[in-house]
Amino acid sequence: MKWGEGMANTLVETRYGKLQGSKNGSVYCWKGVPYAKAPVGELRFQPPQPPEPWTGVRDATKFGSVAMQPADALFGGGLGRVAESGSEDCLFLNIWSSGADGKKRPVMVWIHGGAFLFGSGSMPWYDGTQFAKHGDVVVVTINYRLNVFGFLHLVDLFGEDYAASGNCGILDQIAALRWVQENIEAFGGDPKQVTIFGESAGAASVGTLLAMPEAKGLFQKAILQSGSGALLLNSAAKASVMAEKILHQAGIRPGDRDRLLTIPAEQLLQAALSLGSQVSYGPVVDGKALPHHPIEALKEGAARDIPILIGVTKDEYNLFAITDPTWTTLSEQQLLQRIYREVGPVPQQVVDYYLHAGDESEPTWQKLLRIMTYRVFTNGMLRTADYQVEQGAKVWMYRFDYETPVLGGKLKACHTLELPFVFANLHQPGIANFTGDSPNRERISKQMHHAWISFARSGDPNHDSLPEKWQAYDFGKRAVMIFDASSHVAENPFGKERAVWETSIAK
Repeated sequence: MKWGEGMANTLVETRYGKLQGSKNGSVYCWKGVPYAKAPVGELRFQPPQPPEPWTGVRDATKFGSVAMQPADALFGGGLGRVAESGSEDCLFLNIWSSGADGKKRPVMVWIHGGAFLFGSGSMPWYDGTQFAKHGDVVVVTINYRLNVFGFLHLVDLFGEDYAASGNCGILDQIAALRWVQENIEAFGGDPKQVTIFGESAGAASVGTLLAMPEAKGLFQKAILQSGSGALLLNSAAKASVMAEKILHQAGIRPGDRDRLLTIPAEQLLQAALSLGSQVSYGPVVDGKALPHHPIEALKEGAARDIPILIGVTKDEYNLFAITDPTWTTLSEQQLLQRIYREVGPVPQQVVDYYLHAGDESEPTWQKLLRIMTYRVFTNGMLRTADYQVEQGAKVWMYRFDYETPVLGGKLKACHTLELPFVFANLHQPGIANFTGDSPNRERISKQMHHAWISFARSGDPNHDSLPEKWQAYDFGKRAVMIFDASSHVAENPFGKERAVWETSIAK
């Protein structure tokens, strides 16, 4: 496409048609761009198909529909999440760039979290304006099918036509990455310099993509925030049992394809949600789309050529204790019983460690929740990092230690707290209700935001605003960048905790 005097424009031509975007200051944006056909009708529970080309100019100034999902218990209310009505027709992406000018900028593709249950690429927290403005990178945020629409394993109940249904959400992400390969040059991006990054279920998605043969070559770097390749995935057998429960609840008999494809989306979603914790959503190790568990594939070198940046927040699980206050009211024995139900038995030596390792005046729930943080988040991060180092890949590790003062300080450095810091979106509506308004926030945000930009550019997160050199993670020093009021590099900060677990389990 030709540009007058080489100037960028909001009108861009993709392989599928022309898009009219908008401009905000120095940053251009295109929203609600379809990267696949609407997965409705015959395409429900099928792998994504390339989008239909269009004639004329498509308006790309408004976000597309989000995926079908329940109300968001974590981020509803005053935390800046806009209530959005979900639709099965949800396979859209959004692009921020300094210009569609032929310049080949690094590309950062964001995969949102939300337990594979809710979330969207249009949440204000994920606005890519600051990345494009400060880093001259192109940011892409995506929607993908969630919950029952993205991860319902139907092959045993409906035959080989539905062999990929348990991984539709991940296949959507791959389709979005293919779209980026085909089209991002038109937006000033370099398809040979793509970094995928995500948080929570988004980071678990990144861990899965690192291991999937079909995703090979679609990205060159990866960032995993509070998630890893070691997530607890559903086996094909377990996923089939859950699918059977959901279909029974929805009144769909195995093999009744007409009913499967015509039941209203809201009705199917409500049937699944009514089962509560009996079902869980996420990628399925089906032997086809996902041949092996991601952590095993990483151990064997599936991503040895991909540098990764990986980390956790210090008090991940505190967020879940606030959304489910019973965690904070149970007795010590009740707490332990609940933890065992969630993550399996925990050696007494480990329990004793958490009860006595820190501040003795802390409430018992706070001490024991660290078991959940380690089992659900930290352990997987360490395993993912170790396997990558063993394979010779570059690894950079961080921990986010800034504690929010809101809710009486109960949240501490909880799950998702780092997100507005990474995106430099502390100014977005409602953010201060979550992060507090400490003057340290801006400095920490600048350090993280530019580290992510530097990593996307070179595979190395070091930059001038860091207080000291961030050393790569290795088996010698196990260096970790601690982001806090006084950010610093710590050597092996997880070492003592990890040793307690490993020696106890070895016994």
